[in-house]
Amino acid sequence: MTRFKVVATLIILFLHGYCNAQNTYRYADSIRKAYKIPELAYAVVSADSIYELRVLGVKKINSKLAATNNDRFRLGSNTKAITGFIAALLVKQKKISWNTKFFDLYPEMKAASKKEYHQLTLLQLLTFRSKLFKYTYTYAEPVKGQFSGNEERQRYQFAQWFFKHEPVQTNDSINFSNLSYVAAGLMLEKVSGKTYKQLVQELGKTLGIEFGFGRPNATDKLQTWGHDASLVPEATSDDFKLDWLLPAGNINCSLPGYVKFIQLQLQGLKGKSKLLTQKEFDFLHYGPTRFSVGWLPAYDKVYGIFSFNVGNPGTYLSKVYVYRDIRKAFIVFTNAQTDQADIGTEVLLTELKRKYGRK
Repeated sequence: MTRFKVVATLIILFLHGYCNAQNTYRYADSIRKAYKIPELAYAVVSADSIYELRVLGVKKINSKLAATNNDRFRLGSNTKAITGFIAALLVKQKKISWNTKFFDLYPEMKAASKKEYHQLTLLQLLTFRSKLFKYTYTYAEPVKGQFSGNEERQRYQFAQWFFKHEPVQTNDSINFSNLSYVAAGLMLEKVSGKTYKQLVQELGKTLGIEFGFGRPNATDKLQTWGHDASLVPEATSDDFKLDWLLPAGNINCSLPGYVKFIQLQLQGLKGKSKLLTQKEFDFLHYGPTRFSVGWLPAYDKVYGIFSFNVGNPGTYLSKVYVYRDIRKAFIVFTNAQTDQADIGTEVLLTELKRKYGRK
């Protein structure tokens, strides 16, 4: 009789969780439709559990390409946490230190660069403590064909170009510039002897994640299509400016794959990772104030200490919130970067936090 009660209780709990997940699924799909989002994906996870993981809608607007769990989304600035994590691994391996200076690794660039950049370190670049200007993919220059060679060579020339520009005039210690991560990526390539893509793929192999680069539909038209602010599907070719910005924001990944990376963060913050210590994970997420290494540290009076970032590479949105105190993370992806998609994802995140935001 006792065994029967235990089994019955477990079945009831399972059905209750299943019904709750179904209710969230319907709610999320209603948000997707109301806010005109072609494809919406979301997950709620702990270090060792996935409470919900759903991918809804269509890969391309006005198409019959139904969403699947294998669909890939561009991470935008959430790439920065991956770059920062690779940097931490190389620091641990003593191939580089947080205080290594960029121009100690690339002395040949120094003479032609503005003197204000001469002392920039890896940590300063990864935490936006630089005066590099706020370059994005919308910037008019440089133009296509201005740089030559493979991707790595073009990023090297891109760095030569932007280090010649005048530093921004601000008294703020923080200056959000994608160029900082381009420079940091070059440093990681130099000390490892590997390309940035090789470093990312090696990390993916270690974690069981298939990371990709650029637009998912560039190599497979049956993959996810991004949509711009007017819901126009993006081209099937890669953007050369986003290729230059690769370490700052041009990785793509499926939601199940990305969940593994975020669960690693939750495990590490509990001291349960073999790759880095709890102290090292804490430093990545909450070390330098206002912006740590790929993460923005913050505090919520309801849910406690957390770190987050938002990716918006022009045609996708990716939002992730990692809550240390409640030991859960919330992830939302869309294949559209519209004002409505931005609002809709916030509505969904609010509901997910209300439902799961407890220890």
